[in-house]
Amino acid sequence: MRTVIIEDEAFAADALENQILQLRPNAQILEKLESVEESVKWLKTHEQPDVLFCDIHLSDGSSFEIFKQVDLQSPVIFTTAFDEFAIEAFKVNSVDYLLKPIKKDALERSIKKHESLQQGNMQQELENIRNLLRNGPLKPSVAKKSRFMVKSGQSIKVIQQEEIAFFLAEEGIVLLVNFDKQRFVIDYTLDQLEEKLDPEKFFRANRQLIVSINAVARAEPYFKGRLLLQTEPSAPGDQVISSNKASAFKKWLDL
Repeated sequence: MRTVIIEDEAFAADALENQILQLRPNAQILEKLESVEESVKWLKTHEQPDVLFCDIHLSDGSSFEIFKQVDLQSPVIFTTAFDEFAIEAFKVNSVDYLLKPIKKDALERSIKKHESLQQGNMQQELENIRNLLRNGPLKPSVAKKSRFMVKSGQSIKVIQQEEIAFFLAEEGIVLLVNFDKQRFVIDYTLDQLEEKLDPEKFFRANRQLIVSINAVARAEPYFKGRLLLQTEPSAPGDQVISSNKASAFKKWLDL
């Protein structure tokens, strides 16, 4: 089973690779790709794999952009943090999905589904993907949060979306920081917040930071195509945007 994994979180890609090899020791992991740009380039210059495991949200955009640029002949198994209801439209015979965190029994079922496919059914289901793409990306049914409830001393405080400067992962916790520089511990991971926040107003800058567009002070060129982000109020440390995310960040800012 010649396999390609498209996943922008290195630890998640490594974990999926290990699970696949545990279930199918003879599988070949041809490549692990991290971005839309990298995936398009690889798929255009290499023989297509037997199966493609593909995250929906990548560092530089949606994985749907890959399939708009590549004449895909391989079946796809999507991996996603969306809930089951939101991705029901993807449940077609030759295209499955795995809900993160990926469980080994679910992975086994997806691989068996792939192995049982007949070529005729595969072509029909690939056409289903193309129809989805022509109609635009699937909009998840996850409600976007407009406010957060936080603890302030012995009381509960409501913080509106417009008051939030950024979310910061620090020493195993996630902090909400408002424009008054107040910091509140919240019970969400950055991955969970990324799905719940309005993408027009918040951007996942790196593994530590989700920033509000109103908190961006400047972004300066950094080493190897990266950007050094400065926020107001100031986020601690050097907040660097990777070269893979730099173009998406500029587009988000409408530069």
